[in-house]
Amino acid sequence: MRRVYFAVGLILLGLLPVVAVAGEPAVTLGSIEPAQPAGASAAKPADDQSAIPTANLWEIMRKGGKLMYPIAVCSFLLLAFTFERLVSLRRGRVIPRPFVKRFLQQIKSGELDRDEAISLCEENGSPVAIVLAGAVRKWGRPAVEIEQAVIDSGERVTNGLRRYLRVINGISVVSPLLGLLGTVTGMIAAFNAIATSDAMGRPERLANGISEALLTTAFGLFVAIPALIIYLFLVSRVDRLIIDIDAIGQEVVNTISAEELAAAGAARNRRNTKRESKEVAVD
Repeated sequence: MRRVYFAVGLILLGLLPVVAVAGEPAVTLGSIEPAQPAGASAAKPADDQSAIPTANLWEIMRKGGKLMYPIAVCSFLLLAFTFERLVSLRRGRVIPRPFVKRFLQQIKSGELDRDEAISLCEENGSPVAIVLAGAVRKWGRPAVEIEQAVIDSGERVTNGLRRYLRVINGISVVSPLLGLLGTVTGMIAAFNAIATSDAMGRPERLANGISEALLTTAFGLFVAIPALIIYLFLVSRVDRLIIDIDAIGQEVVNTISAEELAAAGAARNRRNTKRESKEVAVD
């Protein structure tokens, strides 16, 4: 659960700049007043002061142009797939500890045969159970053959664990590109304003294009940076889970392989022979 809270905190941290931008005062070039001499402000009545204008998130997106909407879609997809992966990649769901502990104990003590072990794995249905089922189906075969079965099952499980990670990685790549495209279109609009009108010396004519260029770039980065951090975090979690699943599978291989079963049978025969010889000596 600590890792889940950590990832959610990263998402909220990435959204903080958006909230901060949405709550900042909307200052326009025409609203800047020239400097006044000292004491002039005191001459104005107190009730003549107007409220500071503010811009909400919708107004900022509208000023950013049409490319703000695909960036917003990317942010919603990032949230949806991140929460889905955080739930699906919980360790208790991928490697349920009670099942693994009981299964290994029963396998080593000889309480389970091949069919019973396969039935238990199919009933559990977790990713580690799928890998163990692939190993148990090769019960009594050479260790190399069982290891290959573990590898094959592990590859299928790995594909399931890495589901949607490419989408998150794609969002981290596409979002800044959309912001860059918005920068280009905004600068084109600004230069068109210069070319089609007498905008030189009138910076307010350029404000729309420049604001579109800067807003799309900023929002693209606001989405891409948390997406990249989340992607690296989830890839690291998947790698750790795969390593743990492989270790459990190797422990099963060392228990049910033909070499191990033959060694266990030989040790059992030696113990029985010693016991019988002791009983004969006593008689």
